[in-house]
Amino acid sequence: MNDRPDLVLKKASSWAIAWSILLIGLGLIAVALPLVAALAVTTLVSWLLIIGGAFHLVMAVSSRGAGTLLWEVLVSLVYIIGGGYMLFHPLLGVATLTLLLAAFFFVEAIFDFVAFLGVRHQRGAGWMLVDGVVTLLLAGLIWAHWPSSSAWAIGTIIGISLLVSGFKWLMISLGARKIARSAGGTAVAA
Repeated sequence: MNDRPDLVLKKASSWAIAWSILLIGLGLIAVALPLVAALAVTTLVSWLLIIGGAFHLVMAVSSRGAGTLLWEVLVSLVYIIGGGYMLFHPLLGVATLTLLLAAFFFVEAIFDFVAFLGVRHQRGAGWMLVDGVVTLLLAGLIWAHWPSSSAWAIGTIIGISLLVSGFKWLMISLGARKIARSAGGTAVAA
């Protein structure tokens, strides 16, 4: 029977292991070539902005009222012009995204500190404070070295994220495969 739970779990874990290896490989490439990874991310964001702008234009055509029409057209122009600018000036796009990343990390650190104050008496709350401090230091590091940090920040952070995600899914998949093996042994014995 091909629909035994242990066989389904084994097949699913095989695909997850393949996906994990792909994520790990992409993460290694991004860490080794952070500027190339940053340019790839910038290109992706550029196209997403252009596509988003096109959708806003479609919404403008179907909108009712001059105010809504004007707003949708203005938003679409900002998206399309911003995406096009980043697409045709990728290094400036990387620098812009890096500056936005530093601002995002700064805001995230503030939220971590505020959240820590709310749960500081709970077990493990110190990790929230540690996360806030590390995030604030990363924001400061990117900001202090901007625009030269653009050459490494986005690609390295994306690469590390891909590596961590890849290893996480690999460990989960190997654990699922172990469960499938033990379940297969009980299914055969039963």
